[in-house]
Amino acid sequence: MKTIYLAGGCFWGTEKFFDQFEGVVSTVVGYANGNTENPTYEDVKHRGTGHAETVKIDFDEEKISLRELLDDYFLVIDPLSVNRQGEDEGVQYRTGIYYDDESLLPVIRERVDEEAEKLGQPLAVEVKPLLQFFRAEEYHQKYLDKNPGGYCHIPRRMMHLAKGEE
Repeated sequence: MKTIYLAGGCFWGTEKFFDQFEGVVSTVVGYANGNTENPTYEDVKHRGTGHAETVKIDFDEEKISLRELLDDYFLVIDPLSVNRQGEDEGVQYRTGIYYDDESLLPVIRERVDEEAEKLGQPLAVEVKPLLQFFRAEEYHQKYLDKNPGGYCHIPRRMMHLAKGEE
């Protein structure tokens, strides 16, 4: 089992997107790499904590590789956008790949470099060690499952890639 932390704009859609893939064992939404302890959603949104809305993804490498997860990640973010994804704007909506296991870094770097080369410019995606991760409030966990009509910057059709549905 390995863990990767992905910030891809609003964490509701990012979590829902990754939950569809076999090999993703669990997801938790939270706040990462900010400058305060135990922030609330209101703190992150209105009080300049510097945290990114992030999804902690535990995955089984026998079923899905980090490379595959990163390929999927780049399908649903704008890697050139700074502090914005979809209609969501602010430092909390920045993109980032955070890790707490140095052995993941070579794959992360390789995939980010490939994407930058494909786009012909440096990406706005942070690649950094995880400094901290605080679980978001319970109402944010699996939000789009609880609220199917909720806002999401990721197109709904992307939530069914693993099943080959449109």
